Amino acid sequence: MLSYQHAYHAGNFADVQKHLTLYAVAEYLLRKKTAITYVDTHAGRGLYPLNTKETQRLQEYREGIWPLWQARGQLTDPLLNSWLTTLGTAQSNASELTHYPGSPWWLSQPLREQDRLTLFELHPGEHEHLSAQSLSPQAQRTYGDGLAGLSGLVPVATPRLCVLIDPSYERKAEYLEVVDAVAYSLAKVRHAVLLVWYPLLPAGNHHSLLNGLRESGIRKIWRSELQRYTPNEQSHGMYGSGMLVINPPWGLDERLAAAMGHLTPLLGTDSDYRSEWLVGE
Repeated sequence: MLSYQHAYHAGNFADVQKHLTLYAVAEYLLRKKTAITYVDTHAGRGLYPLNTKETQRLQEYREGIWPLWQARGQLTDPLLNSWLTTLGTAQSNASELTHYPGSPWWLSQPLREQDRLTLFELHPGEHEHLSAQSLSPQAQRTYGDGLAGLSGLVPVATPRLCVLIDPSYERKAEYLEVVDAVAYSLAKVRHAVLLVWYPLLPAGNHHSLLNGLRESGIRKIWRSELQRYTPNEQSHGMYGSGMLVINPPWGLDERLAAAMGHLTPLLGTDSDYRSEWLVGE
């Protein structure tokens, strides 16, 4: 199935959690000079104008990045402020929120000459948009399946590897396909840092992903979840989102907990953020 287009959801609360986590991880990795290969398995368009008919149809950004953007200048958390300052460089007007950048943009921004970025996108329309985006010269766009492409890339030529895996999970089988891709990648590059996004839906299908990773033998998996509200029997749609970071940088949990402590109340009084070790410390 290739029906999913992220433009309808650009800038929502799940994007904020995912990209803030990605930004924090990349910031840590850049403290060392050794080269990094970044891989984005489900890249999407790269940059989303918020005035398009797709984004305006649902306007999910108004319950995601919008309240955070409105609060900029009033926040005291250094990670949030740094992230928002970087976000500002993607805007047509520094004082107005006109665009929301996807993961290809966030990954491309800090690339150094020695680093590499491979972006996979299987949806033909989304790949066409991605190909038109202005990104770092080190960014390679590939039309194809990201999980299969990742398996074909590892091991990589650079000393370090960072991977973002965030499928749409339109198929239930994708949850276990992600487990297999993670396990294979780590068998090839033991110290790779892998980030996995997953949706929280009333059906609870994400538990197959979590259980599969628990049983995989992988040793260090940190988990965080952002809930917009507590679901009940009448709930439908995505009520929250989760992030897994495998081989997380030291101190990541504390930095993100502090940032989310400022961010979560802006998303509504019922919002809640929790983090824990799924496997490990």
